[in-house]
Amino acid sequence: MKSGALYPSKVFIFASLKKCLVMRTKLTILSLYLCLLPVLAAQNQPVKQLLKIGAMRGASFSLMVKQVGSGEALYAYDVDRELTPASVLKLLTSATALELLGGDYRYETVLEYDGEIVNGALEGNLYIKGSGDPTLGSSHFAMENRSGYTPGQNTFMPQWIQAVTKAGIRRITGAVVADESIFDTEGIPVKWVYEDMGSYYGAGSYGICVFDNLYRLYLNTGAPGSTPEIAEMVPPIPAIRFHNYLKAASVRTDSCYILGAPFAGERYLYGVIPADRERFLIRGDIPDPALFLAQYTSDCLRMEGITVEGSPGCYRILSAANNWPKRERKALAVTCSPTLRQIVRIINERSHNLFADALLKTIGLRYKGKQGEVISSMGKGIEVMKAYWREKGLDVSSLRVYDGSGLAAADKVTASFICDLLCYMGDQSGQADAFLASLPEAGLEGSVANFLKGSSLQGKALLKSGGMNGVRSFAGYIIKDGKQYAVAVLVNNYSGENRLMLRNLEKLFVSLF
Repeated sequence: MKSGALYPSKVFIFASLKKCLVMRTKLTILSLYLCLLPVLAAQNQPVKQLLKIGAMRGASFSLMVKQVGSGEALYAYDVDRELTPASVLKLLTSATALELLGGDYRYETVLEYDGEIVNGALEGNLYIKGSGDPTLGSSHFAMENRSGYTPGQNTFMPQWIQAVTKAGIRRITGAVVADESIFDTEGIPVKWVYEDMGSYYGAGSYGICVFDNLYRLYLNTGAPGSTPEIAEMVPPIPAIRFHNYLKAASVRTDSCYILGAPFAGERYLYGVIPADRERFLIRGDIPDPALFLAQYTSDCLRMEGITVEGSPGCYRILSAANNWPKRERKALAVTCSPTLRQIVRIINERSHNLFADALLKTIGLRYKGKQGEVISSMGKGIEVMKAYWREKGLDVSSLRVYDGSGLAAADKVTASFICDLLCYMGDQSGQADAFLASLPEAGLEGSVANFLKGSSLQGKALLKSGGMNGVRSFAGYIIKDGKQYAVAVLVNNYSGENRLMLRNLEKLFVSLF
């Protein structure tokens, strides 16, 4: 395949030749050319039109379309160019997780205790044993408990309180301790940029996650130029201290940032938000979810009349102080996550970064490293992911991956690889149904609800979108004439407004199909 070339499919060329022969006319060089001209023009023109616009002058562009099943390429342009995919990378993460773990996989968070229960007193600690579940208390799901699925993001806590009460515990002489040791403490990949750290979409992934690892900050704003007041934080996290440099302005939407590092209590608010608003909402990440959940659980137990004498703790802090308890534990309750097929649906429909990164780390639990090797939980997942697709015959040599979400601008993939992945998942995978069901319908659902809306492809395209500064990408499946096609489109370093680029990509899709 010639890099940078746009060529017609052999299927279309042979079909055109056959049509000419069936006509039983005497072919000349001119008549053959005239037969093939519509095919060549139809396949070159949409891309030529896109590349001619001013916004593409300094851009990199890659396109691949293949028929699922036959693997025949319909369109290809610079398919081996390594480009930043943004959230399209989630297709790789979710496909790998489905393949290795299966659609019915569930995480388990276990409430445990050590010591003995004597006359209503637990003479020991209460532990929250994490499995890396990113969905605990998530607003995207109703969590499973003894009563089945109940709406609301806090249904795991009644289950835990019920288990503690049923065990006869009215007092805990020790503390509530979070055990997040299943993953390392590198919650945020080193390749993420500073503006993403502290934001709700840049929440770190850890061995324990809760409430999507985010809090809601409500602000009251006054006249333009004034500093907004912080009205409320939900849930309250006393350990966080805000440095407020926000300004109110005559704008409709905010352009503000919450900046801060993992485990740090300092958070900095920059940017502008609309003036004269009450309880204007912005969101940020919980800097230490494990420690927060231990504190939150302690508070909830006390509200139910259960005394907790010790201060909350977590593995990261206690192990660093060589004070990690190693006594035998007994289980009190097990909280299960939704199934993996449900999690993957949220990842690809809502473009949930935390869920995707957590899945990559979970994949990494299968990694068998070399003796003395030092590698992060995220790095282990990347190695397992590459090894799996290499065994399946895909060329992973071009993959440069640093996370599972695509938030790292340093991530690089090719349209060729993404298309091959989609063809495999659409035709050969035992998880094909779960994978396809995770992709939103363009023009109707999720992150592509407005893309191709009102066009001839609305409801006929299952697409994952990706976007960041100077990056727009789409990949997924399109149905046409009863056939299924895998498509990958990557654009990097374009200029101009995002909405104009999206409009031009819509034109490209409609023209191609």
